[in-house]
Amino acid sequence: MSVVVLVALGILVVGIVVTAVVVGRRPAPVVVMEGGSPGGGEGGAGSGRALKRVAVGAGAGAVLVYLWGLLYVGGAVLDAEDGGASSSPIRPCREGDGPIGPSDRAFHVIDYSVSWLPLRFTCETTDGGGYDSGEVPSYVNPAVAVLGLMGGGSAVAAGYRTELRARKEARARG
Repeated sequence: MSVVVLVALGILVVGIVVTAVVVGRRPAPVVVMEGGSPGGGEGGAGSGRALKRVAVGAGAGAVLVYLWGLLYVGGAVLDAEDGGASSSPIRPCREGDGPIGPSDRAFHVIDYSVSWLPLRFTCETTDGGGYDSGEVPSYVNPAVAVLGLMGGGSAVAAGYRTELRARKEARARG
């Protein structure tokens, strides 16, 4: 298995554990007002409040990891656009840049392109092809995908749970 798959699976497992811990908490007490209606806004495990927290946390995590990757792409673009001495071949496209210089493939780079979803900095070569420069860490795109899906799924589940509770209360009222 590649490192990317292992990182994605690790993030998924951590997300599942956090969701299970948050959802498995004991429900908050519900205050009953005169007339028998619950007061104090949302309360209890059936309200979907825990799932909303998981959705917000996972969504915020996805945004933060995406912004982290965006910093890497931005740095690569700044490096690529920097002219002057030692600007050819394009700095982010130099793989194996050691004491004897960049690899042969880097000398065939004529331009670069940036992909925003998934985040990627691609070095374009003279033969019409290209290769990923590796500037964006390999964990960024899978982490954004897993956290985004977890946030979206939790938001849908929270909405569904809230809808079921509202229907149940409406049936109980008659």
